[in-house]
Amino acid sequence: VAVAKVNEVLQKHVKIQEDARRKKEEEIMKKQQKKMKLQQQKEEKEKKKKLAAAASAEDGVIELGDDGFDVSSSNDAKVIKFPTASKKDDPPTPQDQNTKSSEDTKNEKESSQVTKNDDDDDDDDGPAPVGNGGTIEGKYVWTQSLSELNVTVSLPENTRGRDLQIVIKKKHLCVALKSQLPTRIVDAPLSNTIICDDTFWTVEDGNRLVISLQKMNQMEWWDSVCEGDPKIDLKKVQPENSKLDDLDGDTRQTVEKMMFDQKQKALGLPSSDEQRKFDMLDKFKKAHPEMDFSNAKIS
Repeated sequence: VAVAKVNEVLQKHVKIQEDARRKKEEEIMKKQQKKMKLQQQKEEKEKKKKLAAAASAEDGVIELGDDGFDVSSSNDAKVIKFPTASKKDDPPTPQDQNTKSSEDTKNEKESSQVTKNDDDDDDDDGPAPVGNGGTIEGKYVWTQSLSELNVTVSLPENTRGRDLQIVIKKKHLCVALKSQLPTRIVDAPLSNTIICDDTFWTVEDGNRLVISLQKMNQMEWWDSVCEGDPKIDLKKVQPENSKLDDLDGDTRQTVEKMMFDQKQKALGLPSSDEQRKFDMLDKFKKAHPEMDFSNAKIS
């Protein structure tokens, strides 16, 4: 039973880590594609400008600049410059203003989006949530494992269970002091579904309420206890550590073997059993060099 339980926890850990890694890779890929797209657009604009300048040069005309333009028939030709009209004499047309404004707005949006993504990357480097949960000011502190959530509510000193009104439903949580009704400490829908029959609560030290909520889906982390509460970053959640020291010798050896095999599988390498078969085959090959093992297969 202990081996099955540890195996189940290990499989959950592997799945969570793979999902987090896959999600991170997808986000990085999207950001790289967006940066490449912006770079390509910039290069295309520069290329168009160069082509236009080259075409003008072939015709003996250089585009209008801040100092005017010149027409040259040979290298020794005299350069003639014409001053450009001032902005007062030749104001930009409304169409030019709209085009420029539209391009500026688009560039500003793209730049702000890239900056926002970079800020999100910086946020990923922050600390992991304590207990894989959080603190809801004025209400409660919560932690979680893959299978359950623990919600701790501060109470006035010498509070007893009969002083509380607690209603726990499959998708709703309500906590209140009878003396303060109709005001309630918590009264909101839960973020996910729980198993009511396995859920319980107790008053500890007369000043705090501890509620243990059993998750319906024990393969996922919650980002909040109740809907509308601040959410934690699930990418920073720390998986539970298996306590191998608590297992007996045979069980621990089996669990360590399972952990090794899962690590090998993730790296695309043979498991311990497969490696043992390969070693046996190698010994047999060395003992019988006259035999052909080209079609030998490990089953």
